[in-house]
Amino acid sequence: MKLSVTRRVLLAGLAGVSAVALSGAAAVASPDSPVIGVVVKIGGIPWFNAMDMGIKKKAAELGVKAFMIGPTSADPALQVRAIEDLIAQKVDVIGVVPNDAEVLEPVLERARAAGIKVITHESPKQKNADYDFELASAKGFGEAYGKRLVDALGGKGDYAVFVGSLTVPLHNAWADAAIAYIKANAPDMKLIGDRYGVAENVDQSRSTALDLIRANPDLKGFLAFGSQGPIGAARAVQEKHLEGKILVMGPFSPGQGKKLVHDGVLTGGYMWNPELAGEIFVTIGTMLAKGQPIADGTNIPGLGVVHPDGHNLIVNNLVDLNKDSVDDLAKMGL
Repeated sequence: MKLSVTRRVLLAGLAGVSAVALSGAAAVASPDSPVIGVVVKIGGIPWFNAMDMGIKKKAAELGVKAFMIGPTSADPALQVRAIEDLIAQKVDVIGVVPNDAEVLEPVLERARAAGIKVITHESPKQKNADYDFELASAKGFGEAYGKRLVDALGGKGDYAVFVGSLTVPLHNAWADAAIAYIKANAPDMKLIGDRYGVAENVDQSRSTALDLIRANPDLKGFLAFGSQGPIGAARAVQEKHLEGKILVMGPFSPGQGKKLVHDGVLTGGYMWNPELAGEIFVTIGTMLAKGQPIADGTNIPGLGVVHPDGHNLIVNNLVDLNKDSVDDLAKMGL
């Protein structure tokens, strides 16, 4: 399913029209050819475009029907509406990258009550999910950023933290880990405010960064957890001609951010491959639909050998974002 179609579907939903998000919705789900629908945070941005590529690639490889729904904004209500549509279509598996874990609980409960398997990503504490998978542990990912900022600033200076929203569990877990690391290892560094829930919107990230730069002359760095946060903050730093004086770190799409990296405005960071995450949604979804167990020691393509912690499948598979790696990653379509 093309993203342009997806956007039209969600716009229709905004108008109160009951829209069918599954192209070829008359297709009948079966254990031999399961149907998997993945609802992401927002459509049309590079990170989730790459995830869509992974979903399509793995679906073709496994011979299953899988597609992505990208809402027109990072509004949890739009995710609820999309999931309700998938329940009505009686798909086999629903995958979700939640904007708000708590808001999704009732609709995910209804999905499971209808016999639909539920997989989440970036939401390790999600209730009413059969499995959640992560390509980085929350603590390890956050601490890696905290250490990188401390080392780059020599343990001194004020910094600000952006997250996708204050209700995205994983972004806030990363922020918690990064802040805790900095407090323990660089007590002279000061956090400005608490955190700002703007990092899934490039314009909001830019305007918030500009406000913080104006109000805080000792600001030396941004940690932005959310794919649009580093881009927006870097653009603000560039507008103020503060390259090298204010550092910007966070996970971002290499294709979107490579020029800012080479301009010396976007310092870099770590990420995982969203295309790979899309493939994993389909791989795990197919396993669950076919009744294949995921036990300790199971080797799942893309994740490797897993050791389930409850319903969580967590590995550390980080990719370093820097001037040496960003071009090759961008050529992969990321």
